[in-house]
Amino acid sequence: MEWRGKRTSRNIEDRRSGGSSRGGLPGIRIGGGRGAGPLGIVGTIVVLLIGAYFGVDLSGLTGSGGSFSAPTQQTAQSGPNTIDDDEEAFVATILGETEQVWTQIFAASGQRYTPTTLVLYRGGTGSACGMAQSAMGPFYCPGDRRVYLDTDFFRVMEQQLNAGGEFANAYVIAHEVAHHVQNLTGTLGEVNAQRARVSERESNALSVRIELQADCYAGVWAHAAARELALTDADIREALNTAARIGDDALQRSAGGRVVPDSFTHGTSEQRQDWFFRGYRAGDPAQCDTFAARSL
Repeated sequence: MEWRGKRTSRNIEDRRSGGSSRGGLPGIRIGGGRGAGPLGIVGTIVVLLIGAYFGVDLSGLTGSGGSFSAPTQQTAQSGPNTIDDDEEAFVATILGETEQVWTQIFAASGQRYTPTTLVLYRGGTGSACGMAQSAMGPFYCPGDRRVYLDTDFFRVMEQQLNAGGEFANAYVIAHEVAHHVQNLTGTLGEVNAQRARVSERESNALSVRIELQADCYAGVWAHAAARELALTDADIREALNTAARIGDDALQRSAGGRVVPDSFTHGTSEQRQDWFFRGYRAGDPAQCDTFAARSL
């Protein structure tokens, strides 16, 4: 994968120097509940693994909980000439690539793509979906149309989940941007309205379809960006390995518990790999209709 020297996005908010502390954990709403809360690439079970990495006991936070709204800090956006470090440069480049690809895809359908803003933070920060914390992993908040990312998560992926690599990290970003695409197309609003009216089991099943579609859209992005980023088979294997490591079944086994399919909110390892590769192979968002699929 070759990302250096490419166009970088200006839609970055860097809150790392003035982020809030890691305190104030009670009351955080972790993904997996019903409604229009944050949508992340990992399910609630991985919170325990991440908590262990950061040295924080998060065992009490895996229920639905309430939400805690903290004020969003005012920060200047970073641009191509104000990037401070290699980490931000990587994120800004991948975000820029997603903007380029989705702008073209939307334009082909006579629509206009409005980019998301990606918030870089360290420890914790405010969002319209409640308090963003490192232990939550990356997520997209429909309320403010922002992606939240503490890049320490990339080290968690490598050291705790054995899912490291630059393109593995790029896949994570592309998945969260895919939730923004779902928001712009109205999919998130429609599905979240359905989830609010059904049982927890049915709500989880709808969540799985949302997440698998986001995986597929990430694959569509990879297909379109392959030449620009000089992607190799090894890069795609990194993404597929990551998809396998963060499947609900794999995460539940890693946490030492039994596998409970009715509790899945993101899909199995096999499903996540399959839908990412389906999008990558086809390069067509129309092939990502998980809601019409009889089987996943």
